[in-house]
Amino acid sequence: MNHELMDKTYVLNTYTRNYVNFKQGINATLFDENGKDYIDFTSGIGVVSVGHGNKRLADAISDQARNLIHTSNLYFIEPQAKLAKKIHELVGFDVATFFANSGAEANEGAIKLARKYGEKKFKNKKYKVLTLEHSFHGRTITTVKATGQDNFHKSYFSPYPEGFSYSKTLNELYTDIDDATVAVMLELVQGEGGVKAFEKEEIQKLAKFLKEKEILLIVDEVQSGVFRSGEFLASTLYEIEPDIITLAKGLAGGVPIGAVITKHKDILEAGDHGSTFGGNFLSTRAGLETLDILESYKQSGMLDEALLYFEQKLKSIFKAFPALFESVEGLGLMRGLRCKDGDILGKAIAKAFENGVLVLKAGKNTLRFLPPLTISKEEMDEGFRRLENAFKTIVL
Repeated sequence: MNHELMDKTYVLNTYTRNYVNFKQGINATLFDENGKDYIDFTSGIGVVSVGHGNKRLADAISDQARNLIHTSNLYFIEPQAKLAKKIHELVGFDVATFFANSGAEANEGAIKLARKYGEKKFKNKKYKVLTLEHSFHGRTITTVKATGQDNFHKSYFSPYPEGFSYSKTLNELYTDIDDATVAVMLELVQGEGGVKAFEKEEIQKLAKFLKEKEILLIVDEVQSGVFRSGEFLASTLYEIEPDIITLAKGLAGGVPIGAVITKHKDILEAGDHGSTFGGNFLSTRAGLETLDILESYKQSGMLDEALLYFEQKLKSIFKAFPALFESVEGLGLMRGLRCKDGDILGKAIAKAFENGVLVLKAGKNTLRFLPPLTISKEEMDEGFRRLENAFKTIVL
């Protein structure tokens, strides 16, 4: 039975797949079963932060798996506590962390925390969470509802939880807030929404306003966090201190993990929230090793060099194809090329793949780049050389 038939026969059909069969990865290069290599500008949608086949991470995972993978949160988990401590140090202000298994779970936890805050803090309970149009916060029933994109709100998944609404712009948030609003939840860079980075001054103004109103600021850094912006948190670049921050994706280099990080350490109590797998030995040991690798990479100056070099290559290809692209989006190694239309986007992704480069879609017309943070200059050079060849063949 071939790969495609086996997949379509036994796996639920929830993905539109490309039936390439990857067998090995080395940093930002993947190899299929025929030995063909691909430059990976996706890192598993921002997950493989320290590259494919990273020996240090593999050794840490292997060592942990030989001893303990899981015991449950009924007992002390040393790497979990150490990872929480490391996150506290990297965040730079006083926080505690709850560990889950994904970004959606982390955002669910953040919403639950906010709802209890609204119960405890105010005489009349506050419960509404405002998000932005074009946002994306997950695929559970609650986080789908928190996502400000109508195409995710399918009628066959309804009824959805109440208490969510969407503002078209940051400015509209101010007027959309009412007496029942407990939190504003946003991405500093809207990943699925088109790799749009908000202006620093606008975010700082909003953060100050919310603090004065005692409304929580939840920053979803599932995609922008873990050094993808160039700092551990994009929030650091924006010089804000959110009440709640969510992480996932690159935090453990490919092992499933999610994190709810908050300044409000006394809101949730024993029994309020939990996870069987969340924060187990394997995922938190992987998270510790990943952060150790990336912290050293940042301190060496190599991460900043990679960010700058990738930006230069991206701007160069943007200038070379004015008929295809209208702008460069994003920050750090969370980048996008805004295409003239969706048809060009589809062709660009297909032609890139034919030429051995993996890229992503974001929004309706944005070509998204989320390479491993450890991508080498040689891999960037080769990837953009292949993209140039690919884009030359696009017929408008």
